[in-house]
Amino acid sequence: MDIKQLIHDDDAVSPVIGVILMVAITVILAAVIASFVLGLGDQAQQATPQASFSWEYDASASSENLTVTHDGGDSIEAQELYVRGDFDHSTSGATWGNWSSKDPSSEVTAGNTAKMFVGSSYDLRVVYEPVEGDTSATLAQDTGPDA
Repeated sequence: MDIKQLIHDDDAVSPVIGVILMVAITVILAAVIASFVLGLGDQAQQATPQASFSWEYDASASSENLTVTHDGGDSIEAQELYVRGDFDHSTSGATWGNWSSKDPSSEVTAGNTAKMFVGSSYDLRVVYEPVEGDTSATLAQDTGPDA
């Protein structure tokens, strides 16, 4: 065996590096295509908004005795925000726009209120349901004094 020829002979290096590069490119390309096909990129777009709500029950009022107020956080489309639950032994619910005096297609921002008549044993939730999504999230919950 000639040691000088062994040092200068690099014919096998090029094909090995070429195969490694081709495999790496194939794996990266497969990962990118799989993320688009499986829809992993869309999940970040459907994030649940962060918002806080306060509840004020007035037992002496003859009508609209419960006021739900958006205290702060993200603004939410009124058609994607629902008040649902047990109003007083009758389960019901409607979009925020049905309870609010504002335009139902508008956004619910800090300071907006929804008023409704409920019994003292109510158990209600403010629920976010995006129009294009299949998921929902409860943003706030309250129960009446007799619940």
